[in-house]
Amino acid sequence: MTPRRTILAAALALAAGSPALAAPVINQPAPAFTAVDADGRTRSLNEFRGKIVVLEWTNQGCPYVRKHYDTRNMQALQQRLTGEGVVWLTVASSAPGKQGHLDAAGAKAMLREQGAKPTALLLDQDGKVGKAYDARVTPHMYVVGKDGRLAYMGGIDDRATSDKADIRGAKNYVSAALADLRAGRPVAQPVSKPYGCSVKY
Repeated sequence: MTPRRTILAAALALAAGSPALAAPVINQPAPAFTAVDADGRTRSLNEFRGKIVVLEWTNQGCPYVRKHYDTRNMQALQQRLTGEGVVWLTVASSAPGKQGHLDAAGAKAMLREQGAKPTALLLDQDGKVGKAYDARVTPHMYVVGKDGRLAYMGGIDDRATSDKADIRGAKNYVSAALADLRAGRPVAQPVSKPYGCSVKY
């Protein structure tokens, strides 16, 4: 490729807002953010510095999300990990008018209905948090270490289906990443292919 074509290709990528340019990187600082939660509080990643943080992208209308909530797999994981001092932030990045969009009242109602146990549910209606993390699907999962660096990103487990029966026997990548971090060893599988419904930006 000639220098002129290289420059043109780079310019076109920038103009298109190529997600690859902004994608988070394992072992690098996780993208900073601020967002309002369902209780109207402004939350930030920096607020939880020194703690392990799990980020979960959600859309209650997505069958892949429902797989994990209808079986209470997600709630059990949330409750166990928050009970162990992990911060769990559920993020709703669906835009107004799109499937999965939540306002504060809707978010609180959903949490009650599901019996969900996150530390907070972030209302990312403009998609800024989701796009900063290059969140593509629901559920897309991320783990940030105590040092603020991204330790894991990808699917919740290794069964990329919406079949509830597949939860039994699945390898949960989030749990595995947490175990590695707590043992002081590198995360064995820091990246996996996420699966689910597209985030409705």
